Amino acid sequence: MTLAALALALVSASPLPAVAPAFAEAPELAAQPLAAGRADQALTTLEKASAADPHDAAVLINLGIAYAQGGDDAKARAAFEQALACHEVVELDTADGTATDSRRLARKALKMLDRGEFRSDFARNDRLTRRD
Repeated sequence: MTLAALALALVSASPLPAVAPAFAEAPELAAQPLAAGRADQALTTLEKASAADPHDAAVLINLGIAYAQGGDDAKARAAFEQALACHEVVELDTADGTATDSRRLARKALKMLDRGEFRSDFARNDRLTRRD
């Protein structure tokens, strides 16, 4: 999965096993600013959404992405781990048209964080991986 696909990963969520229709306009997920690399713009929205519902895996994953894009790997890791620990597993539609569960996506995000794939210099060098 590429950074762009993960950054837009959370356009909708529903409890498993149903796959929810995509809601690309969902403002609480801040997918558009994340995809454009404007983590600072996305953070305010995502932090408010997370405060309102601290167990929303979709918001937590996008919050982790925003933190990672902003260079705060510790907060990014905490958000991804919190998403991984959510009791409710949800099916998430990704920007590339696939669907996956929130825990799997959180694990992928943690691996990408470990490899430094959220860093802007990494993305600029076009070294994103499709593995995992």
